[in-house]
Amino acid sequence: MKIKVTNEFKRNIKKYKKEKSLIEKVEKQIKKISENPEIGQFLTGDKKGQRKIYITPFRLLYYYHKNSETIYLIDFDHRDIIYKK
Repeated sequence: MKIKVTNEFKRNIKKYKKEKSLIEKVEKQIKKISENPEIGQFLTGDKKGQRKIYITPFRLLYYYHKNSETIYLIDFDHRDIIYKK
């Protein structure tokens, strides 16, 4: 399984790099996604096809492309912020 990371994801995860326990939780969720890419719930509206994983109170958004077996980590941020983008 290939995992690709967008610049937006990189930029937002950097904001929280000092919070070690949060980063560990994110890494754990990414591992779960790589083992079962269809684990996340689909988003509705303009972001159809994207999935979300809860890391309370944050959200990790990703897209899974079945044909190429690639996971795209799209965004990570606080739930109050991520849905306003």
